[in-house]
Amino acid sequence: MKKLIVVSLPLLLSIAIGVWLLGGRAPQASYRTAALTRGPIVSTVAATGTVSAVKTVQVGTQVSGTISRLHVDFNSPVERGQVIAEIDPALLQAQLQQAEGNQLSARANLEKARIATLDAERNLERYRNLLARGFVSRSEFDAADIAQRAAQAAEQGAAAALLQTQGGLRQARTNLEHATIRSPVDGVVISRNIDVGQTVAASFQTPTLFTIAEDLTRMQIETNIDEADIGRVRVGLPAAFTVDAWAGEEFRGEVSQIRYAPVVNQNVVTYTVVITVANPQKKLFPGMTANVAIEAERRDDVLRLPAAALRFRPKTDEAAPKPARPAALRPQVYISGLDGQPTPVVVRTGIGDGSFVEMLEGELREGDNLIIGQSLPADGKGKPRTSRGPRF
Repeated sequence: MKKLIVVSLPLLLSIAIGVWLLGGRAPQASYRTAALTRGPIVSTVAATGTVSAVKTVQVGTQVSGTISRLHVDFNSPVERGQVIAEIDPALLQAQLQQAEGNQLSARANLEKARIATLDAERNLERYRNLLARGFVSRSEFDAADIAQRAAQAAEQGAAAALLQTQGGLRQARTNLEHATIRSPVDGVVISRNIDVGQTVAASFQTPTLFTIAEDLTRMQIETNIDEADIGRVRVGLPAAFTVDAWAGEEFRGEVSQIRYAPVVNQNVVTYTVVITVANPQKKLFPGMTANVAIEAERRDDVLRLPAAALRFRPKTDEAAPKPARPAALRPQVYISGLDGQPTPVVVRTGIGDGSFVEMLEGELREGDNLIIGQSLPADGKGKPRTSRGPRF
C-alpha cells in the first residue's frame, strides 16, 4: 500500500504541471490585416436617372379629321419636310371651296359698292351745279351729299368684308395644307399614337400623333442629386453609368447642366443634373434607367488606407467593457506592435471611395500592414469569437 502511494505522487505532480502549462496561458487573438497601398482614389456622387434623346419633338395636328394614310412607323428614319401622315381632306376641301365662294361674293359686292359710290358722287356734282344756279333747294343738295357719303361707307364695308373672306380663304388653304402632316426635323420615329381610320380632334388641345427623336447618337440622362451632394457637382465633371440592358458594360458621359429649380418630394429636396452621352452604336434607348456615378473628386498616386482599417477597434473579450473612442478628433488606425498587440496610429484623411480613404498625414509607409479585423479566442463552447470593430 505504501509503495502505491509513492509511485502515484510523481504522476499527480506531472498532471498538475501540464494542466497549469496548458490552461494557465490565455490563447492569443489573431488579426486580419491589409496593406497601405498607393494608387488612385475617385470620390463619386451616386444617382439614378432616365436616358432620353437630347432633342425630342412631339408632332401633332392643327386640324381635325380622320387619318387616311400613314407613311412611317416605329423606328422609321425621317427627314425634315417628309410626309409622315395624311388626314382625309374631303371636308377641308369643301371648306376651301366655300371660302373661295365667299371671296368671290365679297369681291362682287365691293365692285357694286364702288359703282354706287361713283353714281352718288356724280349725282352730288350735278346738284352742286344746280344749287349754284338756284334750280334746286339746299335740302335737296344736302340729301345728295348724304347719299354720296353713305355710298362711300358702304364701299368701305364691302372692302372690309372682302378682306375678311380673304383671311378665311387663307385659313381654309392652310388647314388643307395641314391635312398633310410633315416631319419638322431629321430624326427617328420613336412613338406612333395613331392608326389609319382613327379620328383626331384638335378642338381644345393639339393631339400628339408622333414623337420624333432628332438624333439618337447623342443622348442625355436627367438625374436627381440630393441637396447634400449638389455642392460637389460642377458642369464638365466626368460621369460613368451602367444600364441593365448591357450588364457589365460601363458608359461614359459629362455633366452638361445643373438646373437651379429645386424638386421637392415628401420634403426631400433634389436638383436635376443633366449628363450628355455619346451613343454612336445606338446601344442606349430612350427610357432606360441609368445608375450614374459622377466623378466629383479624383486623386492619383496617393497613399490609400483600407476603409475597414478606420472602422476597426480592438477588444479582448465579449464580456470585457468596450474601450472608449479616443478623444482626439482625428481618426486613427491600428498596426501590430512589437508585443503583438494593436498599436494606434493617428492619421489625417482626405477623400474616399468606399473601399479606400486617402491618407494625407500619418507615421505610416507604403506596404505597412493595418489591422482590419480580429478573431477572438474560442469561448467555453469551443466557438471562435470575431470582431471587426464598430461600424460608423
